[in-house]
Amino acid sequence: MHPKRILDLTLGSVLLVLAAPALLAAAAARALRRPPGGVFLRETTTGLHGRPFTLRTLPVRRLRLDALSRLPHVVRGEMSLVGPAPLAPGAPGAGAAWRHRVKPGLTGLAQVRRGSPLPWDEPLLLDQHYVEHHGMGLDAVLLLRTPAALIGAARRRGDGRRRAHPSDADHRVRGYSAAE
Repeated sequence: MHPKRILDLTLGSVLLVLAAPALLAAAAARALRRPPGGVFLRETTTGLHGRPFTLRTLPVRRLRLDALSRLPHVVRGEMSLVGPAPLAPGAPGAGAAWRHRVKPGLTGLAQVRRGSPLPWDEPLLLDQHYVEHHGMGLDAVLLLRTPAALIGAARRRGDGRRRAHPSDADHRVRGYSAAE
């Protein structure tokens, strides 16, 4: 078994057990409101090698339970803890060959940098950079930075201010496109 899969299975299982009470409470609260279509949102996304799978998400933003509700996909092996954001077939960048070399993830470069005032195509460039340079060291850094990024995003939503982050996206080679 690959070390990344061992990390996904081990840490994903631990996180799922820890998050289970909050997820069950959120699912019960949502079920009481009887949303049309059920408790979970279902979306077809592309995974490793471009294989489609149905992504189930509990649409609750508090404490990022929506992301944690995707942990069963990590434990099953459809997703990874770290990787490019899952995209629906036909979404910009979803068909890029580089994207299909790794599993989509709960967090990644683009997710950690979310909320910064970056160009519109920056998430695709960050996802592509991750795919081209991924490894256990980068995964560990991103897993450690994710909680701080989530707290920072919550603070930015609370007070309306955003901090600028430098970006190298404006220095790309002319004609460069992450979607190809």
